[in-house]
Amino acid sequence: MNPLIEFQQVCKYYQMGETTVVAADHISFQIYKGELVAIVGSSGSGKSTCMNIIGCLDVPTQGTYLLKGQDVGQMNKNQLAEVRNQLLGFIFQQYNLLPKLNLVENVEIPLMYAGVSKRERRERARAALEEVGLGEKWRHKPMELSGGQQQRVSIARALVGHPAVILADEPTGALDSRTGREVLGMLQDLHRQGHTVVLITHDNSIAVQAQRIIRLEDGQVVYDGPSNAPEAVVTPRAAGGGSL
Repeated sequence: MNPLIEFQQVCKYYQMGETTVVAADHISFQIYKGELVAIVGSSGSGKSTCMNIIGCLDVPTQGTYLLKGQDVGQMNKNQLAEVRNQLLGFIFQQYNLLPKLNLVENVEIPLMYAGVSKRERRERARAALEEVGLGEKWRHKPMELSGGQQQRVSIARALVGHPAVILADEPTGALDSRTGREVLGMLQDLHRQGHTVVLITHDNSIAVQAQRIIRLEDGQVVYDGPSNAPEAVVTPRAAGGGSL
């Protein structure tokens, strides 16, 4: 089976004055359809850079990123936007819902960009809200909901386009611990249903709920394996000196 996501020696460099910042340093990994993978690391580890590249918001400086066999690094801005809309569903820490639109209108947005008819948009958006337990609240505005409910709406918006990959960026970061567990449970349910979920987090307690962990440090992969292995929480570099 071919990987859904493949990084081949991916590097990302940023120029800050006369200094070259290495955000990703020859990163290689593969993610297959149906996996639930956490990409974890502290600030400056390179996880946000990986997220931006996976999400087609940025391209590698060197190396190759293949998404469903397509070489993302060779695409122009319009092609990247099309791939984002067709293959990726995004869940953000701060929800990114439009306050003046009701829930169903918020969920419809990816379908509008995809050119889906108004009737089909409405049907699919209502179905997605039903899937996350908010079908009866479709007329409500985001500010009428709790934080956990707003995150459910963003999950519905990510699902509505039937994406190949659901990319969740710190999805529990703005929530209390109980609500965060509920949202994480929903992502695990999506995985059990066959969805491919890539979870970006700095939190070890969140990461170990995934099926597999890719741990980054200083722009490099220092662990890639099962989340229940001891090395998944303690990096090889820190193994002799203590936990993270």
